[in-house]
Amino acid sequence: MKTTLDELQAFVAVVDTGSITAAAEQLDLTISATSRTLSRLEEKLQTTLLRRTTRRLELTEEGTDFLQHARTILASVDEAEEQMAARRMRPAGRLRVDAATPFMLHVIVPLLEGFRTRYPDIELELHSTEGIIDLIERRTDVAFRIGPLKDSTLHARPIGSSRVRVLASPDYLTRYGMPTTLAQLGTHALLGFNHPESLNDWPLREASGVTLHIKPSIASSSGETLRHMALSGLGIVCLSDFMTREDRQSGRLVQLFSTQTLDVRQPINAVYYRNTTLASRITCFVDHVTGVLGKQPFGE
Repeated sequence: MKTTLDELQAFVAVVDTGSITAAAEQLDLTISATSRTLSRLEEKLQTTLLRRTTRRLELTEEGTDFLQHARTILASVDEAEEQMAARRMRPAGRLRVDAATPFMLHVIVPLLEGFRTRYPDIELELHSTEGIIDLIERRTDVAFRIGPLKDSTLHARPIGSSRVRVLASPDYLTRYGMPTTLAQLGTHALLGFNHPESLNDWPLREASGVTLHIKPSIASSSGETLRHMALSGLGIVCLSDFMTREDRQSGRLVQLFSTQTLDVRQPINAVYYRNTTLASRITCFVDHVTGVLGKQPFGE
């Protein structure tokens, strides 16, 4: 049976205070509990650490040797706890972050300068993955996911939501015309996702009341690839505000069917495993992202 920290603390306290009674008071224990703890330690070590007389306690030779080890162990534990407390005040260490390429480029990267200035001791490692990943297998501390979550093993912290819109470049509209009805979309090049199929549900309602589901002329797994194709005039696309706000503000992309577009928003969550005790570096990163986005929303 292994020696416990409680037993080491009791032994050192008895030596330092000179009596079991004084040690019990220092440790906020009963005298009998302190005496039993000391006896249990000696039983585990199969040796006598203290000679007890009616007037005093005296260390044996074995007790003197063991005392040095006990003090070293307790000092190491104290130092480790102090370092963890200091890290909570000044987070440090490697932080592995995963997000889909568009979110990484348009949301995370612009926030990094401010985060690095505030937390210079955190070493960031950024990964871009278009699909769902196993956080443990990929050794990821925190991931940002867009859309509904299905994995119950994850703890999710909402950081916002982003509206989706149907868009095209002015060049495309000049060459092929502005569609004014949903039926006219059938004559246009539509840019969409090859998976999941739900991303090809556009925020428009057909006459039957059903949400429009498109069959892409060109499909991609990456929203960023679709964005660049739309900017190049290759077709009409439906993308989230967080990646197209600047394009819309500059006029590089134009919204179609603005009065008919439903207010459909994709939830955005920071996720990590439910059974993980959050390190301060994870908390401060998610807090930073949430705080900045609260002041600079994804945009209407």
